Amino acid sequence: MNPLRSSGRWGRGLVALAVTATSTLAALDVMAGSAAAAGHPKPATAADQPKLGDACTSTDLGKRYPFIKTAQVQPTITHFKGWYVTDGSTGSQTVETRTQTVVTVQVGLTANIQGSFQVGVLGQVGGSLGLTVQMSSSTTSSQSKSISWDFRRPGYYGLYEGTRKVTGQYGSLNCNRVDQGNGTYATKWIEGPESGSFTTYTTLEEGAVRCEDTVPVNSIMRRAQDLLGCGNPARAAGRTAVERKTPATAPRADATAPRAAKSPEWPPAPKVPAGFTCDQGYSKIATPERSLFWSAPDFLGGDNVKLGAGPGMFGNQDQWQLCRGPENTRGFVEYVFLNKASGKCLTVTEATAAEEGAPLRQADCKTDDLQRFYVYRDVPGSDRIGVQNKFTGYMIGHERTADGQPLRQYSMGKPDGTGTYVQVKV
Repeated sequence: MNPLRSSGRWGRGLVALAVTATSTLAALDVMAGSAAAAGHPKPATAADQPKLGDACTSTDLGKRYPFIKTAQVQPTITHFKGWYVTDGSTGSQTVETRTQTVVTVQVGLTANIQGSFQVGVLGQVGGSLGLTVQMSSSTTSSQSKSISWDFRRPGYYGLYEGTRKVTGQYGSLNCNRVDQGNGTYATKWIEGPESGSFTTYTTLEEGAVRCEDTVPVNSIMRRAQDLLGCGNPARAAGRTAVERKTPATAPRADATAPRAAKSPEWPPAPKVPAGFTCDQGYSKIATPERSLFWSAPDFLGGDNVKLGAGPGMFGNQDQWQLCRGPENTRGFVEYVFLNKASGKCLTVTEATAAEEGAPLRQADCKTDDLQRFYVYRDVPGSDRIGVQNKFTGYMIGHERTADGQPLRQYSMGKPDGTGTYVQVKV
């Protein structure tokens, strides 16, 4: 069954948010647009966040909103060292701990948290769980850390710094045409094609714990006791220090490092991916009042695709051929936009793929998700559409409706509805 057809899943209801703290699994029912933590950016607030199955309008076609599918909370030790205190060495001491785990805030494939959608995901996580979580680009320290502690009695201690690592899955809500099954259509908020995982963490805690201390089961202190070897008497007894080294990890690729040039492909790649079928004719993609059109630049105008009032120097720079890919199992179709004048494809550039408001460009056509888009449509009889990039999930829009304004990508679209366009067949 086509998932865009109406069914019971579109009804208002509660979405189960699975919350796991280590081995304990608890079900937490929250609304799909749950209350957001302080600082959660508009428009995705508790007051106006749409719910799955809510009605939407053509002005919403270029927007999307986040919702949380699952969340998992796990006490995590970031720094640790075992330390033996003798009768003569009590009192204040400073101990150098070693890194155990590095936790990095991440939404989807990026740790560069700057889009309102990304912040919205993390805000919903914190609001749903009642936790204060990191909502910006952040990572726990990978360096050794000194912890000062006043040891009142002799014994074997684990000195630690830790946090609660929060991970899970998110999805997106998009406005689209829905077949209601009785010959009628409506625009509703559906679960869009994009989903992914997130990671964040709560405030950092540090302290010291002994095996004989009674601590909560699902706590950071309990994780420190595990590292201290409290469940293994032979391991814990008679040692003066315990150090755990961070496992070697492959160095991260530097996103700013220059990449080796690729040798030209031969034979040349086809203009559109295999399995895509292009329309026989061309379309103009216009603002709702049909005064400005998506226009590819001429050879003097760079590569940015802009709004234009006329056809351009070559007479057809505002004409696009839509090439349709196969429908996936969830009922979504990928499209490639091929410009008639240049023979190039609409694209999001790799260097700016994670940037809020990055301009769209034309480039040589490739088999590349940066050049694939989803198209959301109004009810039959209306030619209004919204467009979303497959790779980034960002919606296409523009800052202001004026000749020469570049098309840009926005993680949640434009709240004023300037991400809604019309497809005019030529």
